[in-house]
Amino acid sequence: MAQQIEFTTRPEIDGTFGVVSTTHWIATAVGMAMLERGGNAFDAAVACAFTLQVVEPHLNGPGGDAPFILHDARRGVEEVICGQGTAPAAATDAAFRALGLDLIPGTGLLAPCIPGSFDALMLLLADYGTMRLRDVLEPAIFYAREGYPLVARISATIATVKDLFLNDWPTSAAVYLPDGKTPAPGSLFRNPGMADTYERILREAESAGGGREVQIEAARRVWSQGFIAEAIDRFCRTEEVLDVTGRRHRGFLTGEDMAGWRASVEAPIGYDYGRYRVLKATTWTQGMATLQQLALLKGYDFDGVSPTDPDFVHLQIECAKLAFADRDVFYGDPKFSDVPIEALLSDAYAAERRGLVGETASLEQRPGAIAGFGRSFGDRVATGGRTAVSAHGAGEPTVGRLGETKGDTVHFDIVDRAGNMISGTPSGGWLQSSPIIPELGFCLGSRMQMFVLDPQHPAGLAPGKRPRSTLSPTLALRDGVPYLAWGSPGGDQQDQWVPQLLLRHAHCGLDLQQAIDAPAWHTEHFPSSFWPRLARPGVVVVEERMPKATVDELKRRGHVVEVGDAWSEGRLTAAARDGVRRLAAANPRGMQAYAAGR
Repeated sequence: MAQQIEFTTRPEIDGTFGVVSTTHWIATAVGMAMLERGGNAFDAAVACAFTLQVVEPHLNGPGGDAPFILHDARRGVEEVICGQGTAPAAATDAAFRALGLDLIPGTGLLAPCIPGSFDALMLLLADYGTMRLRDVLEPAIFYAREGYPLVARISATIATVKDLFLNDWPTSAAVYLPDGKTPAPGSLFRNPGMADTYERILREAESAGGGREVQIEAARRVWSQGFIAEAIDRFCRTEEVLDVTGRRHRGFLTGEDMAGWRASVEAPIGYDYGRYRVLKATTWTQGMATLQQLALLKGYDFDGVSPTDPDFVHLQIECAKLAFADRDVFYGDPKFSDVPIEALLSDAYAAERRGLVGETASLEQRPGAIAGFGRSFGDRVATGGRTAVSAHGAGEPTVGRLGETKGDTVHFDIVDRAGNMISGTPSGGWLQSSPIIPELGFCLGSRMQMFVLDPQHPAGLAPGKRPRSTLSPTLALRDGVPYLAWGSPGGDQQDQWVPQLLLRHAHCGLDLQQAIDAPAWHTEHFPSSFWPRLARPGVVVVEERMPKATVDELKRRGHVVEVGDAWSEGRLTAAARDGVRRLAAANPRGMQAYAAGR
């Protein structure tokens, strides 16, 4: 029998009208308001995303990226919207090496790709939504103008980079350090510059006249060819910005780069796991690592197991190590690199790789071998203990325990009454990634740090190429019917926590909220996607709530176990459609993620 967990931090949302689950309670309320005003899931998603840019600025912003995976009930199709901008034309291996760099810095103006989030949201609104631009932008404008209560993590992030802002990034200090002081948790925080930017976009779009489609298209031009692109171009050309290298650099990104890029729609890749077909964006993200883990785990019988059973956890950890080893060798933008997707997901390859999983923990990086494909990181990876956040930051979005930075972002999942579903993971443009552009009230992202400075590597840098992003929203069909949208912030951890939820739900008999609440873990065995690509072989971080017997057994098997806080692993949210019912759940960790529905 599956372990019965009676206690949950909150009930699973259960209704018939629609559900919204996001990483911030204000965004959840905004999304539900869109549904209640007659909008669909895609309208709600756009409004949520703009609101999250305001209320979680340490985790995402207008200058960042946004992949979405969705089910369009009207057309009966599942699609991915790519809001991952590409490398600027001037960003080449030679350009970085001329600066004496062999890694792309995690902060400053050298790391921004073309900001992709705004155009992806406009594509989503125009082609899938029903509401006007004004409808979905007004909540974000309101909170940027009138203020929102700061969660503690925002204050902690600002405190970490306070000296950098005051001494070297004065435009950021002007926004985030009023009177030179770190704003207190719970205090009302405003960003009038961002409100002005949103209002000007709306004003110029509406001045184009016509219906909602005409205005949305006008907004796309305002962003990519108007005052937004002009301000970004000017800032990158004229400002020399201190970054994590300890030196000052100008940026590569230009207005011409922005004018030449638009978000796109593509087919997802999928894998059949029992009753479920799990869908991900293709290999410009790390999402296929979830599918490879499922391919490996399909060889075991987990039905009825406890979610904290030590064998269950050990097998997941070891399969995650193998999947991420393949990620670092084979994955890259498929428009530039030939990625052997079919081979990596084949039964024969999974069986071969599964043979490497033993009773004890592996301390090696063990990518597979597929003739003609893949290339190792080689010596471009650091190995060792934790690195503390420097005064310059390390390019990753969130201040974590022990003073280290930890990959994080925002996420939402929405299902409406008609059965439309969407999972989205906006990220980048964090307040600590680069200085605020004063005319705009926001900063640029640092996603280009995920490229490898090796033109032969699938994730190697090239102009016009997408970095291999960690952003990884997920959709699943059950018995052939669209069923579940879910995901989590968390950088490299996203595609560890995502399969954990599915496995607990599918095998352990847990509902969505129980599956999120269950004690969780992640491994840091493989190289980080973020500067400086640190790997910690064998390390597994588990929540304090993990049973002592499980922790002891993992240690006996050779895992290097670190015990974190009781509620420290993941920020999962989920939304599902089960017949006429609409279900949702949200992460209690940090207590700012909420699901709502009726």
